[in-house]
Amino acid sequence: MKHALPLYLILLVSAAAAEWTIDSVSDEVRSPFGVVVGPDEALYITEVGRHVISRLDRKTGQRLVVAGTAGVQGYDGDGGPATKARLFEPYEVRFDSQGNMYFVEMMNHLVRKVDPAGRISTVAGTGTKGDGGDGGPAAQAQFDRPHSIALDEHNQDLYVADIGNNRIRRIHLKDGTIETYSGGGNTRPGVEGPVQRVKWKGPRALFIEGRTLWLALRGGHSVWRIDLDTNRYRHVAGTGKKGFSGDGGPAKASTMNGPKGIAIGPKGNIFVVDTENQAIRMIDRQSGLISSIAGFGPRGRGFNGDGIPGPTAKLGRPHGLCVDTNGVVYIGDTENHRVRSIRR
Repeated sequence: MKHALPLYLILLVSAAAAEWTIDSVSDEVRSPFGVVVGPDEALYITEVGRHVISRLDRKTGQRLVVAGTAGVQGYDGDGGPATKARLFEPYEVRFDSQGNMYFVEMMNHLVRKVDPAGRISTVAGTGTKGDGGDGGPAAQAQFDRPHSIALDEHNQDLYVADIGNNRIRRIHLKDGTIETYSGGGNTRPGVEGPVQRVKWKGPRALFIEGRTLWLALRGGHSVWRIDLDTNRYRHVAGTGKKGFSGDGGPAKASTMNGPKGIAIGPKGNIFVVDTENQAIRMIDRQSGLISSIAGFGPRGRGFNGDGIPGPTAKLGRPHGLCVDTNGVVYIGDTENHRVRSIRR
């Protein structure tokens, strides 16, 4: 059988996955998508169902709104307190070293920022769906349902997964201009090549690790890495075909279904939210093998409790995830309206 592994190696991978345990760290969170650990070690959560961004104190469990007006969608408030602004489906959050909080609003088709004083402003987008503005001011550009962002502080660039336009856009924060970094089509890329020529199919999730931009394709059911110095991409995981297979084997030979989140752990392992498979997959950086650390496939949609082995847990269409410095994985368990932790 192609890509077959020795039985003992498959058993070792399965045993490693079984060591993970899942718990809820916060419930009654309305449709959580993006999660990230902020510079203050609190967990920041985009609540799509309430159109707000919440801060969860991981020590006390206290949760409060830091941006948006709970339950009210819209687009206003720039120049004032973020807690009085209206948002429309915030999807993902990132922080810079100065404490500025950047986030993307999918249904407002823009990127906004909250400074350390709590004031909100628009970084990119007009609030109107479209495809334009490359080469000009980012504030006058148009997006089509942007989903994810990644911050490159080395060059002061902000990358945006402009999924409706099948592009990765790049905002130069120094001068406020925008350009298309990669994409613009709807086909599956080759195994490796220059980003200027590739046509991404549904670029959904971004994450920057050093000089590498990691990318999960929702429509392409796969994971890729881009070298930001050479501007070349390389295949990491997923054959591009929709499915749920490959645990215990090479990640490149596995199948996924609509991955919507990606992050890198402190040991370099790659964590992927395999949303439509109700699973969290992990790619071992050294071996290249893939396993499911939580969830067990498309039939595992739902909720069956906490404090159980991760691979036995049911999930409800999870979306975003992050990994803290201790290797704890946090996920937005969207349909279960919970933020959950997965740890060894």
